[in-house]
Amino acid sequence: MPVPWFLLSLALGRNPVVLSLERVVGPQDTARCSPGLSCHLWDGDVLCLPGSLVSAPGPVLVPTRLQTELVLRCHEETDCDLCVRVAVHLAVHGYWEDPEDEEKFRRAADPELEEPRNASLQAHIVLSFQAYPTAHCVLLEVQVPAALVQPGQSVGSIVFDCFEAALGAEVQIWSYTQPRYQKELNLTQQLPALPWLNVSADGEDVRLVLDVSEEQRFGLSLYWNQDQGPIKPWWHSNLTGPQTITLNHTDLVPCLCIQVWPLEPDSVRTSICPFREDPRAHRNLWRAARLQLLPSRGWRLDAPCSLPAEATLCWQALDGGPCLPLVPPLPRENVTVNKVLEFPLRKGHPNVCVQVSTWEKLQMQECLWADSLGPLKDDMLLVETRGPQDNGSLCALEPSGCTPLLSRASTRAARLGEQLLQDVQSGQCLQLWDSDLGALWACPMDKYIHQRWALVWLACLLLAAVLFLLLLLKMNPVKGWLRLLKENIRAGAASRSRAALLLYSADDASFERLVGALASALCQLPLRVAVDLWSRRDLSAQGALAWFHAQRRQTLQEGGVVVLLFSPGAVALCREWLQDATSAPRAHGPHDAFAASLSCVLPDFLQGRAPGRYVGAYFDKLLPADAVPALFRSVPVFSLPSQLPDFLGILQGPTAPRSRRLAERAEQVSRALQPALDSCFRPPGALGTGCGMGPEAGVRT
Repeated sequence: MPVPWFLLSLALGRNPVVLSLERVVGPQDTARCSPGLSCHLWDGDVLCLPGSLVSAPGPVLVPTRLQTELVLRCHEETDCDLCVRVAVHLAVHGYWEDPEDEEKFRRAADPELEEPRNASLQAHIVLSFQAYPTAHCVLLEVQVPAALVQPGQSVGSIVFDCFEAALGAEVQIWSYTQPRYQKELNLTQQLPALPWLNVSADGEDVRLVLDVSEEQRFGLSLYWNQDQGPIKPWWHSNLTGPQTITLNHTDLVPCLCIQVWPLEPDSVRTSICPFREDPRAHRNLWRAARLQLLPSRGWRLDAPCSLPAEATLCWQALDGGPCLPLVPPLPRENVTVNKVLEFPLRKGHPNVCVQVSTWEKLQMQECLWADSLGPLKDDMLLVETRGPQDNGSLCALEPSGCTPLLSRASTRAARLGEQLLQDVQSGQCLQLWDSDLGALWACPMDKYIHQRWALVWLACLLLAAVLFLLLLLKMNPVKGWLRLLKENIRAGAASRSRAALLLYSADDASFERLVGALASALCQLPLRVAVDLWSRRDLSAQGALAWFHAQRRQTLQEGGVVVLLFSPGAVALCREWLQDATSAPRAHGPHDAFAASLSCVLPDFLQGRAPGRYVGAYFDKLLPADAVPALFRSVPVFSLPSQLPDFLGILQGPTAPRSRRLAERAEQVSRALQPALDSCFRPPGALGTGCGMGPEAGVRT
């Protein structure tokens, strides 16, 4: 249906160049050519088949250049369509193979002859027009008098009126001859869209401004334009202009598109996708993406838009460290979002994980042990490589590389190389993958650990026998020493039975000193504390996310607890991840384990796995009690130092001493914290900013 004139006026009227658009009256297509040429437009469409290249028998007419112009085809005074006029410039191509043929052609066109013949050069020019989803081809016949035929020279042009197209459409035009003597010409042009749809920034949010008349009714649709799958509608409404619609910046994703159309039958719809290059949209897309591991060997990445990423399988060892990619032998795969994919494995294993990464960095990782196959196992992964003549070799995948089993390296795999080779041959190893190129084997290491512990127990028995002999030889002096040894053993056992991982946001240097004082004081108790302040070298080598994964897994497997130490910066980060922030995300340092850990901590709280594994704390003067986000109050949250006894009781768990002893330890920790607290919470007017008082501190509301 033709576009109403007022709509074209809105679309084109503000442009002074477009104000002078020529009007073409009538629905019929026409063709005209330069003076001296004759042309004819064939009726009806023709097939858009260029055909194969053929050799020119002599001079032929060929198109050399395409030129377009926008015009208006008007059926009535106020009922016009946008139309594309195409001008094809022509030239003579090729030479006469036989000079006699050229002489005959020239004589036929000689005006001095008594009976001159009308010699001319004729060509059939095809114009092919495509504007998704339609295509249209026309055939133009052109004749050039022999007097104008000069090889290599331009002879004029032919103009076609016209191809209709929609506002904002991308059109492609081709031109060639029948038969085809040279490669076809092509031209791509983007037609103007509706300028009354404006997208602008309003602080962190985005405004959609639709500047139309008050009487104009139109439809507005927001949708996700997915490359892999159908369009997913997100929001739709029928409105009356003008309108201003505000979008939250957290709703922006690269494939979010806007479609507007007047509420009339068969109206032209205009679509734009303005957020494809927006950095905020790309950050939101990765935050919205969810990697799921499904029963058996399936997995799926859910996201509103397509992701330019690759997925790989990796092997996560029990002793921590980075997940070791299984590439090669297994290939990398391009990620297809919202589609169930399968591991190229014969059987599943809890140590097999999926990594999704871009060319810049690792974006997310998920392991099967978090679901149905139980915890990580202390298995050794063996990689078998097969040659063309059934020559195979085995190596063990370790952080240092793939170690050949029969080598003199100082690794565990090399020391147990012969035993592991026998395990593979006797069928004690689980085959995870098999192909003509090689195989993957998971070999249990439990029995070798048991053998090592047997030697340790034997050494302990010998030591006990020696101590008993010393006791008999010198009873009284040994009693005090044995008593001290007994207390140390008990303290050591208690320390090993309860581990604590301390997570905090590095707001400023004063707050880091306060955290260091708290961690040092807790280490004096029967607690084993892990904090990123003491592991900067490991953080630089592994990265904050990998370091946190390893520490969290070790702490929880040993029955320990993860401590979330809330500060203004930590609360702001939590709200930022919960998509409630109203200010721009702050840049995080390379050692900020708290920022890196939120991608794993938040799912535990959202899915109800946090109680018994997490505990929260904050300092009295630094943060009000109601500032801690409600999501984290599903676990105990303590105020320090006023609630130190209860806090220490939760940390020490079943090994916590009686109330009197617990109060003494709380007093001990409080005294250790006092210098750092005095330095941190300085009175008004004191030199320095104090804890959480820097330019980036403060709880955002």
